[in-house]
Amino acid sequence: MKNWNNVEFYSPEFFWLYLVIPFVILWYVLVRKKNAATLTIPSVKGFKAEQSILSKLKPALYVFRILALCLLILALARPRNVAVSKKTKTNRGIDIVMAVDVSASMLARDLKPNRLEALKKVATDFVNQRPNDRIGIVVYAAESFTQTPITSDKSIVKRTISEIKWGQLEGGTAIGMGLGSAVNRLKESKAKSKVIILLTDGVNNSGFIDPKTATELAKELNIKVYTIGLGTNGMADFPVSKDPTTGQLIFRQQQVEIDEELLKYIAKETDGQYFRATDNDKLKDIYDEINKLEKTKIEEFKYYNYQELYRSFIFLALGLLLIEYVLKHTLFKSFI
Repeated sequence: MKNWNNVEFYSPEFFWLYLVIPFVILWYVLVRKKNAATLTIPSVKGFKAEQSILSKLKPALYVFRILALCLLILALARPRNVAVSKKTKTNRGIDIVMAVDVSASMLARDLKPNRLEALKKVATDFVNQRPNDRIGIVVYAAESFTQTPITSDKSIVKRTISEIKWGQLEGGTAIGMGLGSAVNRLKESKAKSKVIILLTDGVNNSGFIDPKTATELAKELNIKVYTIGLGTNGMADFPVSKDPTTGQLIFRQQQVEIDEELLKYIAKETDGQYFRATDNDKLKDIYDEINKLEKTKIEEFKYYNYQELYRSFIFLALGLLLIEYVLKHTLFKSFI
């Protein structure tokens, strides 16, 4: 059964011929009496008036002809059923490494419930929006390591993000180490575009790799680095020690310090951008902005399969004309 929602007409200009149909009908009405034989007599009193049913059905022959003409016009318009299949091709893959600071200061509560948990939620949403890219996770504090190599399996990446926690590494903030590990993950990448999202909430105070040296490596490998400084302006509740009795963290108001000059330098040298996330909404907006800036190019190919339908209308029109011809020369022969 045909799906008429997918039917199109190759030559719709032939529909203008339907304007002729009313004139053809009018012509028939005006001249129909001339096609019937007449008999002139002085009186019909001696004849019983009895009209045959066949004489009443005679105009049906002309209806067949008009319908056949309408069907031929429809056939000339070339109706055809169109089946469209789509195929997408990703021809510009992006490899992304997220380098995440997991130092104790990431437990600061200027973002809700704290910086680390806020980041994990936003980072997971970001991964969900990158179905065609490969993503890896690097974590760092005083040292760094690759928690998940670059992979296209988003379930692994999201599970890794959910398992990121404070205390995995020795305390400190080694921005150079974190950036260096991320660069190392991408150096063998064959992707058209390579991106690092480097997030920190402090200043570089640990590690044996200078951040500027890691920046030069990223630049040489054509790796773009987006840097994010995480933390409010002013004071925030930072963890300073543990309660020896309960083991609970003790928080105290301290000044937020972020090496913005270094983060701006890294971003500028690698053709990336620097962002400052001072609250949850701003952090989400930053990841949304990066998502828009780094778009994977996807080509969509459409394949059209045409099934011509005009033949059916031609055969139907010929059938009507044949019926008219047969009836005209058989059943209605004495009335023509």
